[in-house]
Amino acid sequence: MSEIDKIVGFLEAGLKAESVRQRTIANNVANLETPGYRGVEVKFEELISKALDSGHEGDVETIEPEIYELNQTQVKPNGNDVSLETEIGRMIKNTLRHKAYIRLLSKKYEQMQLAIDVK
Repeated sequence: MSEIDKIVGFLEAGLKAESVRQRTIANNVANLETPGYRGVEVKFEELISKALDSGHEGDVETIEPEIYELNQTQVKPNGNDVSLETEIGRMIKNTLRHKAYIRLLSKKYEQMQLAIDVK
């Protein structure tokens, strides 16, 4: 696998994770007042880091984001632990990461196009 393929694969995996994360944030917000609902988060960066640290860069494309229950936040009297302020912060952070992945992927494709156009 070429370096370009690895980079593009990493960026595509990141976009996929951010898409899953956006859906989990939206689900948390939708259940803001649902009694007993516990907020969920997406684990992805840790999985990518482990794959890169272990020298299995080729595995990056096959890594699936994991959804897990937080269980570390203050629970309201109705058993719900979702905070709108926290979810808005997570959504802003997620949007910024998504934009970064898109820009990096776009630049990589521009570089590839420039290399093809060289005569």
